[in-house]
Amino acid sequence: MKARLIALSLCSMALAGNTLAGEITVSAAASLTNAFKDIAQGFEAKNPGSKVNFNFAASGALLQQMAKGAPVDVFASADQETMDSAVKQKLVNSADRKDFARNALVVIVPADSKLKLQQLSDLQQAAIKHVALGIPASVPVGRYAKHALEAARLWPAVEAKAINTQNVRQSLDYVARGEVEAGFVYQTDAAIMPDKVKVAFTVPLDESISYPVARTATAANATEAQRFVSYLLSPAAQAILSRYGFHKP
Repeated sequence: MKARLIALSLCSMALAGNTLAGEITVSAAASLTNAFKDIAQGFEAKNPGSKVNFNFAASGALLQQMAKGAPVDVFASADQETMDSAVKQKLVNSADRKDFARNALVVIVPADSKLKLQQLSDLQQAAIKHVALGIPASVPVGRYAKHALEAARLWPAVEAKAINTQNVRQSLDYVARGEVEAGFVYQTDAAIMPDKVKVAFTVPLDESISYPVARTATAANATEAQRFVSYLLSPAAQAILSRYGFHKP
């Protein structure tokens, strides 16, 4: 019995340690949730012993977590601005960042909506009382939306109707549940709930929605982190991203 207890104790100590040699933590933009989960399966199958743990949230929130010391091996942002901030704070090295996908900004409405929305100015309609919009200061999709609205000189009118959200998936959920009449999300988010939301129109932008990724400067498993970053640009990972509606970088 004593020998068995010692064995169990050693086993528990091993599990409490820092786990598998090939284990990494990836902090990624919420819009990447579905595609990255599939990509991780392919990565782990190709690299026996590898294990990918995810932390999905708005890119700005993930940056704040890293700045406060969260243990992260790979950071994937939905915009260049947030990655620029990561470089300035020396959380990642500029030479390590790679662009791996692009996306489009759309306005969605509930699938059963009768509203006729074809352009940003239509959001001024009296029937539109609430618009889901990510917090521009920390959520890239909200920042893209604000930029487009400011360019169209519609920001004050739409801001008055805005229901701010913590990330793009929260905006998607609000529209899917009919809690708002419209919302700003990425094209790829709208595509995962075709039975609950529909795209009213694609928002014109004078900038590209480009996703950068990099291993972090403090990655505990730098080799495995770089392996995952490289895998994102492989034909297999790019095919998965394409299946979810992302465009090539």
